[in-house]
Amino acid sequence: MNQNTDQPVEVRPGEEIKLDLLNSYLLDTESFQSPVTEVRQFPGGYSNLTYLLKTQHGNEYVLRRPPFGAETIKGGHDMSREYGVLTMIQDAGYVKIPDPILLCDDLEVMGCPFYIMERVPGMILRAQTAAKMSLTPAQLRGTSEALVDNLVDLHSFDLEATGLTQLGKPEGYIKRQVEGWYRRYLVAQTDDLPVMEQLYHWLTENMPVENKPTLIHNDYKYDNLVLNPDDLSQILAVLDWEMCTVGDPLMDVGTALSYWAEASDGPFERGFNLTWLPGNLTRREFVDRYAEKSGRDLSNVLYYYVFGLFKNTVVIQQIYARWKKGLTQDERFAGLLIGIKSLSQKARQAVANDKM
Repeated sequence: MNQNTDQPVEVRPGEEIKLDLLNSYLLDTESFQSPVTEVRQFPGGYSNLTYLLKTQHGNEYVLRRPPFGAETIKGGHDMSREYGVLTMIQDAGYVKIPDPILLCDDLEVMGCPFYIMERVPGMILRAQTAAKMSLTPAQLRGTSEALVDNLVDLHSFDLEATGLTQLGKPEGYIKRQVEGWYRRYLVAQTDDLPVMEQLYHWLTENMPVENKPTLIHNDYKYDNLVLNPDDLSQILAVLDWEMCTVGDPLMDVGTALSYWAEASDGPFERGFNLTWLPGNLTRREFVDRYAEKSGRDLSNVLYYYVFGLFKNTVVIQQIYARWKKGLTQDERFAGLLIGIKSLSQKARQAVANDKM
């Protein structure tokens, strides 16, 4: 197949990097022996900004920085933490991540902390492009099964033996997440949507007993996986560890399911992921495979699925609020109110129908 669907493009206006300042910093480190001569931007994603750096010697790296206008989002877009997570996971023996190169917290360089990691060549299946690639049902079946199996692997780390337990406070994780995301919604709220308060009360009143904590990625989906172009069932790297922590693994499953669109879902949900294309596991098949491989009880998976939709609604609300305040000029964000309404209604329907 030998096609990389995640090609960088020209940097969006207003999101440029001052190359002279960057090179002045990088050439003072041991990690860079030649200057960066080209900067391009990866167009996917709505959160942290990701750039491709090419050096004079032909080396390629990826730079991650917070989005413009996101300074008020407490606990989000923490480059130092994300870099530290990559380092700890690498030390724990997990190889399916980009090699972290360096972290910069000198605000004189870019006005914000950022970090640089290796570029892992491969294919990233994004909803906007993968539907045009003539992927076969057999290919997508293999990819979706590999996605589930790798999530089981991520949830199998021995937290104490690897030291990963220090990434978070697992006790009371579900309660903190529900309350924390509702508070974030109230801070970012732009429109009157009573459904969000209704969902918050349902999540509070139906909170389950927590499962034994594991490492959780918290943003696990197709477009955060780098795949082998010649074998789409082989995952080369997992990206975007910004929200990684330790807690109830079914919260991770619920978030993954909230991205997992099916053919009967609306256009906004199908724009999230390409899981609605023929061959992919359904949400129910995802749950069944995870339960079989992990040995965990998923009889209460609806709760985690509804939470995932609730959380994603808040994330989109935060992005939309930044655009509405003029803190970002990215026109992709202008229509996100449709997504906020769509996902919140989907969560309410799941509660009403008692099914995913």
